[in-house]
Amino acid sequence: MLKTSGTLAGLAALSQTVAGEDKEPKQPRLQFDNADFYDSAGDFRDDKAKAAVVRLCQHHGYPVFPGFADNLWVTDYGTGRFTELGLAAYVFVNNVEDRYMMLDIFLFPNQMLPEHWHVAAENNPAKMEGWLVRWGISHIVGIGEPNLSPEVVVPKCHWDGRVTTEHAVVGTPGTFVPLGKVNSRHWQFGGPEGAIVTEVANVHTNSGVRHTDPKLNEFFLKMVGAA
Repeated sequence: MLKTSGTLAGLAALSQTVAGEDKEPKQPRLQFDNADFYDSAGDFRDDKAKAAVVRLCQHHGYPVFPGFADNLWVTDYGTGRFTELGLAAYVFVNNVEDRYMMLDIFLFPNQMLPEHWHVAAENNPAKMEGWLVRWGISHIVGIGEPNLSPEVVVPKCHWDGRVTTEHAVVGTPGTFVPLGKVNSRHWQFGGPEGAIVTEVANVHTNSGVRHTDPKLNEFFLKMVGAA
């Protein structure tokens, strides 16, 4: 059956070439309009962001379960540029007592999760973590020799287009990337169809998060009540 299916697929591709189509039809690219995430006053709309995450999940076949959208955590870090820089995450568990956590990160196409690092806070150690790419592509960036691909463009709304770390692992489904070193800076960048990434760690403490961009750092710490 597998051989037959392959043969039929090959014949279909050949017939397209004969007809003058030298490429197989591709799934429409996932696209979002930044203006859709803001109201007339320019305020970020959580509901629109959450609906877009659901669309991203449906695009990749991620199971959207009851209560999923309601419990998503979304932010544009006050930039007004959510399609370029932001975070959408669903926290499944963050057990402070026994120190383990798991969450899923949802990245839009060419969207940056800002550069940050973790310090010890509230009697919890500095966060040690790793990421398993489940769907799409995520450029997972941290310490090491610079090797960023040309398609990874840091947006101007992130520290005027700058970062301190430029060593990337191009994560595809099944790729697991551990943090290079405790307290080291890291960030991510979604591929052309975005990415869905599972993060595992010892424990997460909001007040222990630090961002390289001073404006983003101030916004985040105020948002989580740690400023």
